[in-house]
Amino acid sequence: MNTSNNVTASKLRVFYTLVITQTLSLIGSRMTSIAIGIRVTVDTGQAAPLLLVAFFNELPPMLFGSAAGVLVDRWNRRRVIMLADTGQAVGSLLLLASFLSGSFQLWHLYVIVFFQGICAMFQSPADDAVTSVLVTDEHRDRANALKQMAFPLAGVVAAALTGLLYPLIGIGGVIAVDMITFLIAVGVVFMMHISQPPPSAEGQAASGGFWRELRGGLAYLGARRVLLVLIVYFSVMNFLLNGPLGLNIPYLLKITGSETLTGLLLAVMDAGALFGGAAIALRRKHWKRINVIMPTFLVTGAMFIIFGTSRSPIPLAISMFILLFTLPLAWGLFVSLLQTKTPPDMQGRVFSVFNQLGFIGATTSFLLVGPLVDRFLEPAVEPNWLFTPIVGDQAGAGMGLVLVLVGGVILVMTTAVYGLRSVRHVETDLPDYQVES
Repeated sequence: MNTSNNVTASKLRVFYTLVITQTLSLIGSRMTSIAIGIRVTVDTGQAAPLLLVAFFNELPPMLFGSAAGVLVDRWNRRRVIMLADTGQAVGSLLLLASFLSGSFQLWHLYVIVFFQGICAMFQSPADDAVTSVLVTDEHRDRANALKQMAFPLAGVVAAALTGLLYPLIGIGGVIAVDMITFLIAVGVVFMMHISQPPPSAEGQAASGGFWRELRGGLAYLGARRVLLVLIVYFSVMNFLLNGPLGLNIPYLLKITGSETLTGLLLAVMDAGALFGGAAIALRRKHWKRINVIMPTFLVTGAMFIIFGTSRSPIPLAISMFILLFTLPLAWGLFVSLLQTKTPPDMQGRVFSVFNQLGFIGATTSFLLVGPLVDRFLEPAVEPNWLFTPIVGDQAGAGMGLVLVLVGGVILVMTTAVYGLRSVRHVETDLPDYQVES
């Protein structure tokens, strides 16, 4: 018993160390993202170029994510994470060279973020699969909550650091800081020991050639249709969430007319996500995950509507805080659910399918929303009896209309999916899988 407890504690220490170093790396990435976002918005005055950055970053996993999952299940996952971090650092170095040479152009940024997207395509499923090896089910919700907290925590820290450093060292200096954080993360992962998962009956049945293993991951989900339904639901949510949330900087700038207020509201948004993750990490009893996930998305839909119709700082701040509070709750618990219901040696493939479908939704959203707003909705919103009472007719009203419509669709879709018996009983009807210590 003591030996088992010691092994569990040792694995948890490795997990926490990994989360800390990856969060440090993420802070650097968010600093670069904020600096580039400000520069591109100021230089172009449009939303579409900024959304195209996200589009090219997410294009590789959208196209090849499932294939990457096969390789993640084959390869040593520690090395996958380490090589992915190295690739991210190389991308930052190339971007730094572009700025320092004075030859920066938008297409440089698109090519580099595409390359970094390839690295992320391998890193994300490897990271999720590693969690199952290092963390037992009783600690898994808390572990995934900590990972969900990393992004908003990095956002809060990055926003403050970028605000302090950008005037002193410029965008090139911010990118240099980003590169240093990547290198630290690589060094720490290099010194870690992360064991490979033991083989399962499902994994052995799906083993063989590349295409057989790829089909095996898809077949596993096909035989468990409720998991596939939920993955598709989350993919549609990715479509509904990413493009509209990518409008937050230009939308807030137009609604508030203040860069300072925009920065504060973005910090409030990140704080909401941070507290959402903390709500899972600090909970005192085990939740039935699906009964938190679906009601949480109902709140998400309502907050989108309030966000799109608010005009003053306080209701904007409240809606943005609650909106981002809900997302790590839902995503963190669903990742735990997938980890619990999937054999560990097949999680690379399953999470890659999940990620690929999600990226298809996200990249399509980024590609469509920017031009839709810039070319049609913003110029077209004029005083009328239908939209003016809801979103007004001022600058930013077209983006507000997108947020309101998205909120309505989320409410309807979530109600329909939660009404399915198989969804409500997914945790009792499907068997759990647990890595032995």
